[in-house]
Amino acid sequence: MSQQPGRRPSKPYRRPQKDPVRILAFEALRAVDERDAYANLALPPLLRKAREGGDFDARDAALATELVYGSLRWQGTYDAIIAQCVDRPLREVDPPVLDVLTLGAHQLLGTRIPSHAAVSASVELARVVLGDGRAKFVNAVLRKVAAHDLDGWLERVAPEYDADPEDHLGLVHAHPRWIVSALWDALGGGRAGIEDLLEADNERPEVTLVARPGRSTAEELLTVAGEDSALPGRWSPYAVRLAEGGEPGALDPVREGRAGVQDEGSQLVALALANAPVEGPDRAWLDGCAGPGGKAALLAALAAQRGAALLASEKQPHRARLVARALEGNPGPYAVIAADGTRPAWRPGAFDRVLVDVPCTGLGALRRRPEARWRRRPEDLDGFAPLQRELLRQALAAVRIGGVVGYATCSPHPAETRAVVDDVLKGRGGEPVEAEWIDARPLMPGVPALGDGPDVQLWPHLHGTDAMYLALLRRVA
Repeated sequence: MSQQPGRRPSKPYRRPQKDPVRILAFEALRAVDERDAYANLALPPLLRKAREGGDFDARDAALATELVYGSLRWQGTYDAIIAQCVDRPLREVDPPVLDVLTLGAHQLLGTRIPSHAAVSASVELARVVLGDGRAKFVNAVLRKVAAHDLDGWLERVAPEYDADPEDHLGLVHAHPRWIVSALWDALGGGRAGIEDLLEADNERPEVTLVARPGRSTAEELLTVAGEDSALPGRWSPYAVRLAEGGEPGALDPVREGRAGVQDEGSQLVALALANAPVEGPDRAWLDGCAGPGGKAALLAALAAQRGAALLASEKQPHRARLVARALEGNPGPYAVIAADGTRPAWRPGAFDRVLVDVPCTGLGALRRRPEARWRRRPEDLDGFAPLQRELLRQALAAVRIGGVVGYATCSPHPAETRAVVDDVLKGRGGEPVEAEWIDARPLMPGVPALGDGPDVQLWPHLHGTDAMYLALLRRVA
């Protein structure tokens, strides 16, 4: 049949090309969006399944990880850019379409992938997971995104620093405005310090191992990992830092439970509590918020060396099982229970040392959980506040006179740190507690820039750790 004059011949249908790396990255983003999953929990099983299927090599896994973490980390900034390239409010774009656009924007603006390849790969992904119709929309939007590099877009979407410092820094460094403001208040100082902190939040954290005392050493971990693959920790005598791409599970001490993965800030908190001076006996220790078990495992090993026993308590049964797994093989006496720290399963004054690493917003671990910065809201602080104060009150009740309590949280927000301790000690919302501050700074020897004390705030940009906070208190009556 002859073709009608003036009409172009239709192109033959081409089956979309499946790209396992980008399909996996899309699936991870959907898990984060649909199930409120954390990327550091959702991604590993997807990567493991892909490797077992023979579809992935190490380079594929590295690219998929970068696409997922980069897209989540820069989500707010990419949203502002994509909003300039669509003809409707961003909330009216279907979430799966927005995930594909975000993945495409990260390839265009946050990686060295050539623009034409980034657009083409994103359109092919859209054809596979969304269909041809929406793939055309993705193509049109990403071609507009590709018109400028990231710096060019930031000049267009971010206000001038002098006009609105928080909003400027939030868009340039991919943090919500309220978090920028809170971190700035906690850190103090001028522009340089907050920019260094925000930049550190956007760096991929090192994998840090802990050698559990009496069961392994940092020297053994360095030997097993190899001098080309590992470095000593900066501050903790039990820490070893793996080079990028190092696989902790491949090391015998980790597989055997004699060592584990633990941020160096978390190690420092446990060590400071263990080394704080107590008056009288030192036989019974409590980790009152033990899940998932990193600090409990280190404390149990230290306690065993001194002939002390550790009770590790965790409210959630599934997290209590993780604690039990982390403590398997510990040579000293210990027990793991599922119990609510606000309704103690132990008698008052039963312990010589107590740690409560309380639930919090997690603003100190944004390097590890990049989606948390966009998921958290200022009102979350009010939700955690009563629990944090009650856990500290009960911890102080659980320790005997002369014993020590460590209040820790993975957040530098003032409302979750010093304000909690001050309120409990002064009896705001309850009876005042007779306790005195212990200067925690000498208990982290060699660590600089710990502040004015007596409490300690660690920082990613200053210490290379999560932003852990620690207050040490001795009960006096």
